[in-house]
Order: sequence, then C-alpha cells, then structure tokens
Amino acid sequence: MSIEAVEAFFKEKQVSHQIVLLEESSATVSLAAEALKATERQIAKTLAFNVNDESIVIVACGTAKIDNRKFKDTFHTKAKMMSYEETLEKTGHPVGGACPFGLPKQVKIYLDESLKQSEEVYPAAGSPHAVVKMSLPELAEITEGEWVDVCRE
Repeated sequence: MSIEAVEAFFKEKQVSHQIVLLEESSATVSLAAEALKATERQIAKTLAFNVNDESIVIVACGTAKIDNRKFKDTFHTKAKMMSYEETLEKTGHPVGGACPFGLPKQVKIYLDESLKQSEEVYPAAGSPHAVVKMSLPELAEITEGEWVDVCRE
C-alpha cells in the first residue's frame, strides 16, 4: 500500500523518478548505503515526531542525529519520536520505509540542513525495500519541505 501511495504522489507531482526495489532491506542507514553502494551521508532518513498534537517528519542526512537543544529551540517542545505503530498509522509508511512522499496532508515535512552535504540523496519510497535517487533541489521542490537545523553529526 505504501509504495503505491508514493507512486501516486509522484504521478500527481509529475515526477518521473523510478522507485528502485531492492532485494536487500534498506531499513537502516547502513543497510541502505551498502545496498546502494552509496555513502551513509547520502541516505536521506525520515524521522517521524509528534509535536504539539501535530505529526511531522524530518528528513535528515543518514549520519545525523537529532540535537535535542536545537529541536526544542525550533519546535518549542521536547523531541518525541513516534512509535512503530504510530509512524505507520499517521504517515501511512512503516518504519524503515518512512519517507516524505505520499503523506497525509496534515503531516508537515521538514528538511534538515544536514542534507546539504550531498548533491544527490536516497530517501526511502514507502517500504524497507524501496528507495528513490534524486538531487537535493528535486527533493526540496517535490516535498515542499521547510528547511530547519535540528540535527548534529
């Protein structure tokens, strides 16, 4: 179901990127980097949070970690990641396949500054076995994500 939501999103946005289905899992940054023969920095991981009764996702560089102080300064609340079940329920994507594509309209998308270390990135595409390769400007345009600085290396 989740890959289909991503495909429908791409069709609606008139995006011609092909979703790559991997035999290996890309559910973690290291697995994805190995399967794609890419660096861990190129993996665009999507993290889901509850922020003041709203659902948000933050797309960050694969080697970045949430900086609690920066997060609180930006969102005025403590970082609370969604559980596995909540992530699936609120984004429509499972953990390991969570991505900024095909999300329900009420989920706000943020892009972390850490992504700017790479010209091309590999976000998941709705499944732990699905990814898409795109340039950073394409990711920003397609997702209409808001840039934030909430991570550290």
